Order: sequence, then C-alpha cells, then structure tokens
Amino acid sequence: MNKILEVRDLRKNYVLGEVELQVIRGVSFEIYEGEFVVILGPSGSGKSTILNILGGIDQMSGGRMFFREQPIHGANDVKLTNYRRNHIGFVFQFYNLIPNLTAKENIEMASELSVNPIPIDELLEQIGLSDRADYFPSKMSGGQQQRVAIARAIAKNPDLLLCDEPTGALDVKTGAQVLELLLDFNKKYGKTVIIITHNAEISKIGSRTFYIKDGLLDKVEANQNPLHPSEVNW
Repeated sequence: MNKILEVRDLRKNYVLGEVELQVIRGVSFEIYEGEFVVILGPSGSGKSTILNILGGIDQMSGGRMFFREQPIHGANDVKLTNYRRNHIGFVFQFYNLIPNLTAKENIEMASELSVNPIPIDELLEQIGLSDRADYFPSKMSGGQQQRVAIARAIAKNPDLLLCDEPTGALDVKTGAQVLELLLDFNKKYGKTVIIITHNAEISKIGSRTFYIKDGLLDKVEANQNPLHPSEVNW
C-alpha cells in the first residue's frame, strides 16, 4: 500500500502565560491508503491535537508531516486551506449542522466545494435518510443528525476522513450504526478513515490501533481480523 500520511517527530506546545505545555512530544507514524485507523487514548492524552494537525486545522510546533510525499509542515494559510478543502473530511462528536438548512442542503453545502463530489441522492440512500432529505436538524434524532454530518463530510469525496469521537454523544445501538457507515465509506470508496476515541471497543473494527499516552505514541497494534460493528460486544 502507498503511504497517504507520514509524520515524523511531531510536536505541539502551547504557551500559557510563562508556562509552556508540551501536548505532543515527538510522535512518528505512517498511515496508508485505504486504512481504517483508530487512535485510542484517554481524555487529555493529545489525540484530538494530533487529529487537528493531520487535518490542517492546527499547526505543529516541530516535526514534519507529508501528505502523499508533499510537505504540509510549514505550510501557509492558503496551502492549508486548499489541503483541507481538497483532501480532508471532518466528522465531529457534535454534529454542527446548520439549523436553518435541511438535511439535503447541509450535504449540498459541502459537495459544492468539490470538483468530484459523491452524488447527494446516493449519499442520502446510503445513510438511510432519503425520506428525510427535507427535514431540518431539529426534526431529526441525534443519530440521524450524525448520519447527515457523515454524509456532509464525505460528500466532497475526501481522501482522508477524520472523525473526532463520532459516537461519543450517541447510544450504543446508534453508535454502532454510525461506525458501520464509516466502515462502508472506507470499503466502498477505498478511502482512508481515522477515528479518535477513548472507547477501546472501537479499536476492534480498525485495521490498526495507535495508542496515545501523555502526548506520546505508546504502541501500534495491527488487527488481522477486524470485526464488523455489529459483532463488537458494546
């Protein structure tokens, strides 16, 4: 498999008054095309910071990062904006849908940013909400809103789908359905998916798990027999 991301000695510091806080303390790894990677760690371990740097939301304090061998470290705001727009999709714990737009309109907003979007009707069918295309977020359940958020993220056909605790606000059954959607996107379109979570059970569906502890990469485990979300003992 070809590398889609390469990270070398990644560091992130924050200055709070006279104190410099080291959040990420020299992390190195590669992620390959078509992988389903889980970044696992407790709250405060630095996993969200890593995800934000991978997605071009935040800049690193030190180290190097390459997307398909092209350097992202040291990129200016214009280059980072183009990187996010052309290659990255984000799914957050809280859905961040625009309340005065329907489900279909929320998805359309993202697809208009892409030169090669996935058809919206195809996405609505995939997430099982074709009959709710004209519903506003206030008329949908949390699980339905998260499915719309996922469809919005993948509408522009991103190379990388980055998910920040996508099941954190959902019940077990709905969370499993959301993970199934993410896995379907990974397999159907051959795109790379990265999920950060504190839930160790989610690691059972990934191809590899990166364990983050105190801003360091503690270990990496390959999963030879990933489970389907319906098979996990939630």
